[in-house]
Amino acid sequence: MPKIIADRKALIRWKIYIDRAKMYVGYVQFLMIAFVLLKAYKDSFLGRLIFDHLAISIPLILIVFVLLSLIVGRVDTLLGLREEELRNSSSSNPVMRDIQQNLEDIKRTLIEIESSTRAS
Repeated sequence: MPKIIADRKALIRWKIYIDRAKMYVGYVQFLMIAFVLLKAYKDSFLGRLIFDHLAISIPLILIVFVLLSLIVGRVDTLLGLREEELRNSSSSNPVMRDIQQNLEDIKRTLIEIESSTRAS
C-alpha cells in the first residue's frame, strides 16, 4: 500500500480537488432538484407532457440547462462579478497583500529612479 504523505501542500491540493469535485456534484444536484420539482408537478399538464416523453424531454432539459448556464455565466462576465469577487478575495489574502505592497514599492522606486535620471 502506498504511503500517503499529508504535508501542508498535499492537504491544500486535496482541498482543491474536493472543491472542484463539489462544483461538478453541484451540477448533478441541480438537475436532480429540477427533476424532483417536476415530479411534484407530475399530475399537471406540463408534468404529464414531460414524463410521457422522457426520451425527448431529458435531452431537451439538459440542453436548456447548458444554454441557461452559459447565459448566466456570460452575464456574470459582462457585469464583472467574478473579477470583483477575486479582487475582494485577494485583498483579504495576506500573501496577495504582500505581493501588492511589493509592487507598490517597486513602482515607487522606479519613479524615483526615473525622476533622478531626468534631473541629472
